[in-house]
Amino acid sequence: MKNIQELFGSYVFNDSVMKQRLPKETYEAFKNSVSDGKNIDGDMADTIASAMKEWAIEKGATHYTHWFQPMTGITAEKHDSFISPTEDGRIIMEFSGKELIKGEPDASSFPSGGLRATFEARGYTAWDPSSYAFVKDDTLCIPTAFCSYGGEALDQKTPLLRSMDAINKQALRIVKLFGMDDVKRVITTVGPEQEYFLVDREMFNKRPDLLFCGRTLVGTMPPKGQEMNDHYFGVIKPRVAKFMRELDEELWKLGVLAKTEHNEAAPAQHELAPIFTTTNIAADHNQLTMELMKKTAAKYGLVCLLHEKPFDGVNGSGKHNNWSLSTDTGINLLKPGKNPSENTIFLLCLAAVMKAVDEHQELLRVSIASAGNDHRLGEDEAPPAIVSMYLGEELTAILEALERGEHHKDVGKISMTVGTKTIPYIRKDNTDRNRTSPFAFTGNKFEFRMLGSASSISDTNVMINTMVADVFKEFADFLENSKDFDSDVTKLIRKTVKEHKRILFDGDGYSKEWQEEAAKRGLKNLRSTPDAVPVLRSSENIALFERHKVLNSTEINCRADIALENYSKTIHIEALTLIQMVDRDIIPAITEYTSELCNLVLSKEKLSDEINFSYETAVLSRLSNCSDKLYELTEDLKSAVCKAQNTNGILEKAKLYHDKVLFIMNNIRLVSDEAETIVSRKYWPYPTYGDLLFKI
Repeated sequence: MKNIQELFGSYVFNDSVMKQRLPKETYEAFKNSVSDGKNIDGDMADTIASAMKEWAIEKGATHYTHWFQPMTGITAEKHDSFISPTEDGRIIMEFSGKELIKGEPDASSFPSGGLRATFEARGYTAWDPSSYAFVKDDTLCIPTAFCSYGGEALDQKTPLLRSMDAINKQALRIVKLFGMDDVKRVITTVGPEQEYFLVDREMFNKRPDLLFCGRTLVGTMPPKGQEMNDHYFGVIKPRVAKFMRELDEELWKLGVLAKTEHNEAAPAQHELAPIFTTTNIAADHNQLTMELMKKTAAKYGLVCLLHEKPFDGVNGSGKHNNWSLSTDTGINLLKPGKNPSENTIFLLCLAAVMKAVDEHQELLRVSIASAGNDHRLGEDEAPPAIVSMYLGEELTAILEALERGEHHKDVGKISMTVGTKTIPYIRKDNTDRNRTSPFAFTGNKFEFRMLGSASSISDTNVMINTMVADVFKEFADFLENSKDFDSDVTKLIRKTVKEHKRILFDGDGYSKEWQEEAAKRGLKNLRSTPDAVPVLRSSENIALFERHKVLNSTEINCRADIALENYSKTIHIEALTLIQMVDRDIIPAITEYTSELCNLVLSKEKLSDEINFSYETAVLSRLSNCSDKLYELTEDLKSAVCKAQNTNGILEKAKLYHDKVLFIMNNIRLVSDEAETIVSRKYWPYPTYGDLLFKI
């Protein structure tokens, strides 16, 4: 492996490369344009494009692409070569500023929620100069936004950039009130932890459910699962370790700050965590991370599963979104400091987030809604569908004291010993961690744990940025007219805590008692995607996004439609896959094993009339019952799928898939799993959970 310092960012057209390759005046003008949010003129774009092309060719690139993030959950790219013909029949390598700035993919072929019809193909990709270009697979990749012919956002990046502008605008008003006149920009930062499973490719290819759906639709737990906690942080297996090392190298080349890797709680489950960076860059990097995980796994005969719940009965995979807020002068506004009770701007920002999460809890739930993530929420270490906040004992005590009008004495950092002189004293954090909390304060940031592992982090951060920006606006409107700032800011924090403390919860989020308590507090429990998505269309939420120019009503409605359509399509594919598995493989396997047992009984009867067939009879009865039930349920499933497909309304269709189709699918699974425990391995058509989870 190369020296890591030399390797890191070596395939990125980053600031240091631009500084070397661009004329000084162009470099400085470009940096100012990006920081000030100004347009880049044609001459500057031509100069940058020329330098970018020469650098990319030196890295082996022959093509360029506008790399964008449509609402499919993955990235998209259309490759064009640099070649241009000359009169003498040869070629030259060209790349203009116009080609850098704008591209034109087919907008009707991507999810648009009805914004683009089949005959309305035109759409545009537009260069995002705030995210560095990079070389991947011998192609210069230019991060871009994607919009329709009418200018509506059709991607994940555009609303994210708008939301970052919105929170910057309102947060600047807050920091200026505290005398931070040198601050020019307030930046949201994110560090998304990524969980995933690795399974053997040969076994994966023998499972139609994994191949088409990314999750197992049938399968029983092996005798051992994750009960012994021996996989979590355990020694990484050699094959997996090699995968992780190459993944690190490939990510480092692209400037992705891959930092921590370890075995997760479930067998065959792992995690990669990066160092935090600007939210827009973090979103781009996370998309690259998911892509490279899959590509690198293939080199080692593995498949990377990013589905939120690929195996029933073991931990699902999430993506923990560590969100914070910093100034361009290096101040983290969510850092409590040595005396948090006296850190007024921190307490105000904390109160703002608290109010935002309470008032817009449903938006956080919508931002992570998907068919896959619905299986995960509330099970096996994933947080529940009820949104709440965890602040820890000390911060909660500070806010409670503020509410009462009292002063809380900060305890500061506490040293602790583990009871042996050979181990040094260690500093104990002011707060514990609550793994069942959806939105937990973790020292100088908030960790939102509800995201599914396959999701883009953009939607969630659009929601967080916009709803916090709205509270900052309300706070700034009030404080800018204050006659006694110190008194009024304290009153504002106290009032906010009193009105929104219902969102705070530090107990077990899995307990039934919490569900009952949450209902009493008026917190929402949106259990499924069809329950959650419609709230996006409320007049209050549309007004929120339009107020801050993040999304307009057309864009919001199209995103709601896409979410519901994707939900229905996902379950439709799963249902068809399950039908095929039962009809072609599972019932035939049961029948074949039944036939063998019948032949065995017949052969024994010929030997003697006195042989007892109680075992064979019992097994044959169970198998016959299973095959009959599977046949009946599968016919019911076919009818339910047909009915759902013929339903016109988008929401009504999604509800049918949830209430009827999924219900029957779960019943089929129960019967199939019973049959798996009876049928000889010789006849069972698929690799088992034991094969998939323990044989790497």
